[in-house]
Amino acid sequence: MRLGLAEIDGVRALVALRDGVVVRPGGGLPADPLAILIDLSLRAKASAAIASAPAVDPASMRLLPPLAEFGKIICVGLNYADHAAESPYDRPKFPVFFLRVDTGIIGPNDPIIRPLISDHLDFEAEMAVVLGSGGRRIPEERALDHIAAYTVFNDGSIRDWQFKGPQWTLGKNFDNTAPIGPFLVSSDAVPTGGKGLRITTRLNDEIVQDANTNDLLFPIPELIARVSEAMTLKPGDIIVTGTPAGVGFARKPPLFMKAGDVCEVEVEGIGKLVNPIVDEAAS
Repeated sequence: MRLGLAEIDGVRALVALRDGVVVRPGGGLPADPLAILIDLSLRAKASAAIASAPAVDPASMRLLPPLAEFGKIICVGLNYADHAAESPYDRPKFPVFFLRVDTGIIGPNDPIIRPLISDHLDFEAEMAVVLGSGGRRIPEERALDHIAAYTVFNDGSIRDWQFKGPQWTLGKNFDNTAPIGPFLVSSDAVPTGGKGLRITTRLNDEIVQDANTNDLLFPIPELIARVSEAMTLKPGDIIVTGTPAGVGFARKPPLFMKAGDVCEVEVEGIGKLVNPIVDEAAS
C-alpha cells in the first residue's frame, strides 16, 4: 500500500497510488497515512476505498511530506563502505547516529533552499524507515516487526558548516533542506529489511549516485536495536539509513547544488523524490 498526503484546493487530504496514478480515497479515512498502515481495520477500509477512488487532477494537488506528524528523525552516517572511503572519516565500527529536526523537512517538488551563507549544498540519497510501533531494547530478531513503512529521503547537507567541528548538527539542519516522500510504502510491499534495492541520485538528469541497499554496513535491524538501547522509540519515528558514494563534496572538482538545479532521489520500488534548488531570499 502506498499512501501520502496532499494539499488539494487548499485542504490537506489523504492520497494513494493505484497503478501509478494518484487517487483520493473517500470513506471517511483519516488524513494520516501512518495511522492507516498501523491499524489493520483501517488498512482494509483503505484498500477498498483506493480500488474505487477517483484520480486527482495534478493541477489541483501539491504533495506534502507523507506523515501527518513527525517523531524523532534519526539519521545514520557513513553506512555504505564506499561513502565512508570517500569521506574524511574512518570506516565506522559502530553505527554513526545524528538527529535532524522537523524545520528542515519539505515535501516532494518543494524547493530545497540554498542558504545565503553557503554555496556548499550537497545531496544524499537515502532510504528511510518509519516505525509503526516503538519500544526500548528491541532485539534485532524482532526489529523488522516494528517497521510500518519505507520512504525516500534526501539528506541535504551544508558541507562547510557540517565540517566546522566534530559534531554535524548545524550542517545537517538548515531549514528546508531535507525532502521526504512522496509516499509511505507499507513494509509488506518492500523486500525484507529493504534489501536489494537500487538507490540513485540524478542531478539535472545525470546520475551522480548509484548503489544498492545490500551494501549497507549496518542493516536496518541492527540500527533499530542499537538506537533502542539508548532511547525509547515511538510510532512515527524515522530512521534514515545512510547514503552511498558519489556525494558532491568528495568529487574532484566538488559538485554542489545551485539555484536552477533539479535533484531526483530514487529508491527502487519505494519512489522518486524530485526537488528544485533555489537560493534563499535576502531579507
